[in-house]
Amino acid sequence: MNLTATSWVLPTPPVALAPLAGITDLPFRQLVARFGAGWVVSEMVASQDMVQAKPSVRDRAELGFDQRATAVQVAGRDAHWMAEAARMVADNGAAVIDINMGCPAKKVTGGLSGSALLRTPDHALRLIEAVVNAVDVPVTLKTRLGWDDTCLNAADVARRAEGAGIALVTIHGRTRCQFYKGSADWAAIRAVRDAVTIPVIANGDIVDAATARSALAQSGAAGVMIGRGAQGRPWLLAQVCADLYGTPAPQVPVGHAFSSMVATHYEAMLAFYGKTLGARVARKHLGWYMDTATAPTTLRQAVLTATDPAYVLALLPDALAGFAPDLRTAA
Repeated sequence: MNLTATSWVLPTPPVALAPLAGITDLPFRQLVARFGAGWVVSEMVASQDMVQAKPSVRDRAELGFDQRATAVQVAGRDAHWMAEAARMVADNGAAVIDINMGCPAKKVTGGLSGSALLRTPDHALRLIEAVVNAVDVPVTLKTRLGWDDTCLNAADVARRAEGAGIALVTIHGRTRCQFYKGSADWAAIRAVRDAVTIPVIANGDIVDAATARSALAQSGAAGVMIGRGAQGRPWLLAQVCADLYGTPAPQVPVGHAFSSMVATHYEAMLAFYGKTLGARVARKHLGWYMDTATAPTTLRQAVLTATDPAYVLALLPDALAGFAPDLRTAA
């Protein structure tokens, strides 16, 4: 058994960036980390595809192996490939490996990966054991409350995962069949917290310091993980850290500083993916930034349909000029 779990120290402050497919790539994670976060988690990558070096996955697997406070998330259904992927990322400098047992997407669960593993907990445990035994770095687990309302087995899965050497469990407060509908049930996470001695992290619908505080109170969790709430607001995690744990408050960019930050993020995506793919991947981030700034419709359309990066960069100052952040500390 990998003994690193018993000596692993929860990162502080315990506020993490969730893995979001197609969103939490290296440029975005680095931006969030610069503002301040306890740790960040890479996009989910398929274990077999990563080991066999399929280019599309390898591109996303530029995971920041040696980046401080970064966990690399792997997914799969085969113990051999999960272990091989874990060895690969650990050998390349990953500090933490996270196992995905929470993704609800049909293309993932249809392949018996992600949250589908909640329906086969014995098999899930074999995957966990294979990963833990393959590496000498901490291994964490991200999952949901269960498959559906008749299969709420997260507490049992977490208990067995702890026994196999998992160092931390993150629970999204929904079942797989809920996808992202309704509201996250933070109170239901408490059963998981009570079943284990390792840290439990609450996830789902945490969008500011107030919801983070409520999630902690209802779940009894040791920390929170924020995903969609950080879209268009990469400083959000640092704000939550400041409000809940007294770390220095981030300097939220306004005016020219805001458009400059967005431009730098845009250029980082172009450099990371290449001009054509980068411009396409960047559109969703630009859209979220313009949502945050309440950009005029005409400018929004112009930015999102432009094909020339230089033109996009020229439009951004006007498109983002309306941003006026609420800097009040949440009660």
